[in-house]
Amino acid sequence: MMTDTPESVTLVPIDRIEVLNSRGRNMKVFEEIVENIRSIGLKKPITLTEREGADGAPAYLLVCGEGRLSAFRLLGESHIPALVVNVTDEDAFIMLLAENIARRGHRPLEILADIELLLARDYSIDDIITRTGLSEKYVRDIVFLLEKGEERLIEAVQNGTIPLTTALEIARASTTMKTSATCWKRPTRPAS
Repeated sequence: MMTDTPESVTLVPIDRIEVLNSRGRNMKVFEEIVENIRSIGLKKPITLTEREGADGAPAYLLVCGEGRLSAFRLLGESHIPALVVNVTDEDAFIMLLAENIARRGHRPLEILADIELLLARDYSIDDIITRTGLSEKYVRDIVFLLEKGEERLIEAVQNGTIPLTTALEIARASTTMKTSATCWKRPTRPAS
């Protein structure tokens, strides 16, 4: 994973930072972030990894802290405090997903999207569990719903309409019913 841990915070030019996996924001939460930074300053620096820019000067990929970075941009700041870590693009991606999953108020559909991205990158379920810190049962349940094409059930869980356990029962029952329906044939009547 990380090859070294930064010992100090560095001021990085905001215009040299690229966000690879941008997320939609809850505007109320984002406004709170902006107001907190405006009134008391940045409590936790963002995390970046350095790359060579197209112009040969240092450029940075955002690893963690998109909301804080967006707030600094909105406040008209030119530089932001950052921890610069030396990680591969793949590790930066995993660190970003892990932070997104751990973020307070993370929505199940976002977790689904993150798990889909990891599956598309050929991560096993065990790798996803290890790298994200999500429980084994939760990851396996989400993958089951994903494999069954049950995004609507996950959305219902997200909206608080049904609990995850109920969504799983519906998906399993639906699978059982589809299997039974394909096996059942209407009896033929003898010709009269």
